[in-house]
Amino acid sequence: MTHFGFLSTYPPTRCGLATFTESLAGALAASGARDSVIVRVLDEKHAEPDPVVVGRVAASVELISGDAASLRGAVRALGAADVAIVQHEYGIYGGRDGEEVVELLQMLDTPAIVVLHTVLATPSSHQRSVLEAVCRLAAVVVVMTENAHDILLRAYDVDPATVRVIPHGVAVPHVPAAHAMDRAARRVVTWGLISPGKGLEWGIRAIAHLGDLTPPVEYVIAGQTHPKVLAHEGEKYRESLVRLIADLGLEATVTLDDRYLDPRQLAELVATADVVLLPYDSRDQATSGVLVEAVAAGVPVVSTGFPHAVELLGGGAGLIARHEDPESMAAGIRTIVATGQTLARRHAVLRDMHSSTWPVVAEQYRSLARAIATARAA
Repeated sequence: MTHFGFLSTYPPTRCGLATFTESLAGALAASGARDSVIVRVLDEKHAEPDPVVVGRVAASVELISGDAASLRGAVRALGAADVAIVQHEYGIYGGRDGEEVVELLQMLDTPAIVVLHTVLATPSSHQRSVLEAVCRLAAVVVVMTENAHDILLRAYDVDPATVRVIPHGVAVPHVPAAHAMDRAARRVVTWGLISPGKGLEWGIRAIAHLGDLTPPVEYVIAGQTHPKVLAHEGEKYRESLVRLIADLGLEATVTLDDRYLDPRQLAELVATADVVLLPYDSRDQATSGVLVEAVAAGVPVVSTGFPHAVELLGGGAGLIARHEDPESMAAGIRTIVATGQTLARRHAVLRDMHSSTWPVVAEQYRSLARAIATARAA
């Protein structure tokens, strides 16, 4: 039975990587894996309270940016595991472009499965060198989309034999009730941690183009400001959105819900949505947990054309809008709320998502771990 170690941000940290790792570790534990250890990645300046034990997953060790003692402790903790699953994102590790993770991997004897959450098509020379070093030190490199796989092999010096595609996991999908379209107003929803680059100003401007619709359209933006943004800039971005809503006269139409929704609260909100809007500015985003969760919930999506959206929505789960173009976003929303989406179509989309449920995804990681163990024993 494989003993997994995880290196990542982790709850109570609130970010996409933390949620991803909690879900993956939980799915592995639920299927009978030995107790896992979580090494939580923290920024020393914003270190949070001691982590908690959730189920069979013990988050008991911290890796703090720039702290040599915590680096050695992280290596010891991961060294006790059979396989380490390392989440890679430039912004979570210490050093320039997160280069401190390279030193950790160099010190680690345990084989590592490295999961890439960002694969830049046009990286800086240093970003490229950091990612190439991470990939060289990994036993297996996991990306979550075919697009990220293609970019990695085209733009970086990596061994293609080590690269695998495993989709971002989602909760077991269900066919939503058909009541959303029966509400008095059509509801557009965006959720997730708030930060510049999420393009929320474009989403708000898009709603201003839909004032003629009957029934009317309302827009709910749910989420707290990202902790790192809050620490460096305060609520400046959120306050700019409040001013924009007032300038456009949308106070009765657009709601900024500043709560961090737990899974139950989020499911309740998404169940009321007619459209999920992802107006992101990024043209390079390799993966979006919000995107896969929206598709898994069976709610039509209007998204800007970042790579993961183009790949995932191509089967009919939503529409692509142009970046920084509120009229294009409004046109997508208008199409969906005017025509609706048949329940049969939602059934088809949800069937496609079953291969990405967390139990299925966890089994793919477990198979990788078995293959690594077999190769090391040979």
